[in-house]
Amino acid sequence: MKTRVMVLGAGFGGLELTTMLSEAVGDRIDLTLIDKSDSFVFGFSKLEVMFGRQTAAAVRVPYASIVKPGVRFRQETITAIDPAARRVTTDRGVYEADELIVALGADYDVAATPGLAEGGYEFYSVAGAERAREVLPAFTGGHAIVGVTSAPFKCPPAPSEAALLLHDYLTQRGLRANCQISLVMPFPVPIPPSPDTSKALIAAFAERGITFVPKKSVRALDPARRVAMLDDGTEMPYDLFLGIPKHRAPDVVAKGGMTEHGWIPVDPKTLATKFPSVYAVGDVTSVGTPKAGVFAEGAARVVALALITKLRGGEAPAAYAGAGSCYVEFGGDQVGRVDVNFFSGPAPTGTFAAPSVDLVAEKLAFGATRRSRWFGV
Repeated sequence: MKTRVMVLGAGFGGLELTTMLSEAVGDRIDLTLIDKSDSFVFGFSKLEVMFGRQTAAAVRVPYASIVKPGVRFRQETITAIDPAARRVTTDRGVYEADELIVALGADYDVAATPGLAEGGYEFYSVAGAERAREVLPAFTGGHAIVGVTSAPFKCPPAPSEAALLLHDYLTQRGLRANCQISLVMPFPVPIPPSPDTSKALIAAFAERGITFVPKKSVRALDPARRVAMLDDGTEMPYDLFLGIPKHRAPDVVAKGGMTEHGWIPVDPKTLATKFPSVYAVGDVTSVGTPKAGVFAEGAARVVALALITKLRGGEAPAAYAGAGSCYVEFGGDQVGRVDVNFFSGPAPTGTFAAPSVDLVAEKLAFGATRRSRWFGV
C-alpha cells in the first residue's frame, strides 16, 4: 500500500514539501494537499498590490495548476485536527494519514488591536493590501504611520519596505513635502540578526526623512482622535495608519492541542512534533527562525528528506540549519538582500548585499523559479 501523506497548508512549506516528495517518491505515496484558498500569493506581492504596481488577480497562482505524481490538491477548510490519530476533518470530509505535516502558517488577529479595523489598514493580507490601495490616493498630506502591533510577525523587513515604498509613492505624486512618515517597530533595529542591513535601512530612513521609532509597538488606535497609542503609554497622531496586525496560530491548530505558548513546538533539528509521524513547518511553529516563506521552505526540505529516507532507506538528513535569504525593497527600484543563519553558531548571524538593480532581477528570478517548480507555470 502507498504511504498516506497529508500536508495542511499550501504556502512555501507545503508547496516545497509536496514537490520534493512527488519528485522523489511520487509512485509510493498518496499525498493530499489541503488549503482553504484557491491560489497562492508570494508575501512580497502584497506590497506590489498595495502600491498599485500589480493587481491582486495578477499575483495569484491557482492551485489548480498543480499536477504532480502522487499528489491531489483539495480546496477545503480544515475544521479539526487530531494529531494523535493523524486524522483531519474538513468541511467536506475526514482524512487519515500515515504522515501528517502541518504548514498552516499564521493567521491575522486584527481585532486584537483595538481601533485597527476602524481606524487603520492592515496590508499583510491580499484583501487588506487591496483596501490600502484604494485609500492611498486620498492621502495627500499629514502624518502616515507604518506600525507593528506585536511580535513575532511575518517577513521582518516588510514594515521597513512599506515605509520606503510609501516615500517613493508620495514623491512620485509630488506630495512628499506635505507628508511625514514614521515607522514604529518593537525591535531596537530593523533587522536584529544583521547589523549591516539595519544600518543600511536606518541610513535610508534618514536620507528620506522617515522617522524610525524603535522598541515600541502600537497597542491601540483611537479613530475618533486619530491617535495611535503605543505600549509605553505615549501617543502619536496620524492621518494614515498602515498596520501589521497581531499574528497567531490558526484556531484549529490550538483546538487540536498542538500549541504551547501560542505556537507549535518542534524539534529544531527535525521539525518533528511531540506526536509520532507528525511534523510542523513554517510560521505555525516556534522553531526560532523568522516567520518568512524562505525559512518555511528550508524546514520543509528537511522533513521531505526525512520522509524520503523512511520510504527508500539511507542516511538521515542533516539537521535544519535555520538559514535563508530575504530580499529587501529599498525603493528607487533598488533591492538589497540579507542572508541569515540562525542555528549554525552560538548566535544568529546575517550578512548584507547592498541594494542594486541586479538584485531586482535576482528577486524576480526567485519568484519565477518557484512558480515553475511548484506549479509548472
